[in-house]
Amino acid sequence: MLSVLTPLASFIITFMAIPAIIRVADQKGLYDVPDARKLHKHAIASLGGVGIFMGFIVSMLTTVSSQPEFQYFYAAATVIFFLGIKDDILILSPLKKFLVQVAASAILIHLGGVRIDSMHGLFGITTLPHSVGIFLSYSTMIVVMNAYNLIDGVDGLAGSLGLLTMTVFGSYFSYIGLMPYALLAFAMAGSLLAFLYFNFNPAKIFMGDSGSLLLGMVNAILVIKFIQVADNKAGMFSDGSSVALAISILMVPLVDTLRVFSIRIAQGRSPFSPDRNHIHHLLLNRGMNHKQVTLTCLLLNALFIVVAYSGRAFGSGMLLFFMATLTLVFLSVLVYAKKRVKHMEVVSEESFLSSIEPAVVIVPQTSPKVVSINTEKVVSMNTDMDVAVSEN
Repeated sequence: MLSVLTPLASFIITFMAIPAIIRVADQKGLYDVPDARKLHKHAIASLGGVGIFMGFIVSMLTTVSSQPEFQYFYAAATVIFFLGIKDDILILSPLKKFLVQVAASAILIHLGGVRIDSMHGLFGITTLPHSVGIFLSYSTMIVVMNAYNLIDGVDGLAGSLGLLTMTVFGSYFSYIGLMPYALLAFAMAGSLLAFLYFNFNPAKIFMGDSGSLLLGMVNAILVIKFIQVADNKAGMFSDGSSVALAISILMVPLVDTLRVFSIRIAQGRSPFSPDRNHIHHLLLNRGMNHKQVTLTCLLLNALFIVVAYSGRAFGSGMLLFFMATLTLVFLSVLVYAKKRVKHMEVVSEESFLSSIEPAVVIVPQTSPKVVSINTEKVVSMNTDMDVAVSEN
């Protein structure tokens, strides 16, 4: 019964909260304003994480209160949520965000017992030294949290991928009888489903860092717990494939994050510096729209899960090698195949107007803007577009 009531409660709370959040954002001017790197063309509220957090935390507190380690999960979730809110409104430096993520991870690892202490046969390694296990636990937490933060670049993408992982984790933990962890996944799934109603292209609201970091944190908890229990006799995967299966569930966000981090470091930049080199950017450059990009990434992640589950008898090593090969082929096609369309860089109105010839007439902001440039060009701009140029 709780497996139905918990996601239902989180869905209803989030669904009722988000319209109010959009109204407040409109009144207070709390928008994610487009710039040269972002893909949206007009200011959109970026506080969807508030609604996700409300639905998730209220439904969890009312249904799972007797599990000792969950009090630390709630504490870490609150820390991450307020980190995200502050960054959504004021913008924090990457260092400050990283330090708060480390603090939240410390709560989960040292108080909540969310730790990796074994490689479960991967590369012939089983039990890990304590210090190595702690380091690997922190690394996993930080990478997974940032993976969902970075993949949140296209309408519906982070929410859809999160809904997929929550459904998989929730179904698995429910099957093996770990209902508190199943409810943790289902509660987040209910909130995400309600949020996606408002986030699919064209989006009315974004989840922001408050939502994407929270989603990443819940995924980090569940994937580490999955690795801890999946090789047990009751865990279904006693053949040593749990690590590869866990990675497959988070495959698209993890690959995207590790890839862009590696490229930035190789270029001598901070791994947290922004760019337009994510998987969703590459797909957009191939002529896909937001909905097509989201569906492609979702199906690709589902494919990896099916491949890993079907080949679980081969063990984690072989599965990871095969999935890495598939990933390399897919990325090679995206990077080197001929582009169908050239992605137009989003520029500010001021930058555009300063770059063109001076004979310009601008109609007020409340109506579509029309800019005439001599008799050679006609530029049409409205409130939903940054720049659209028609050459005669």
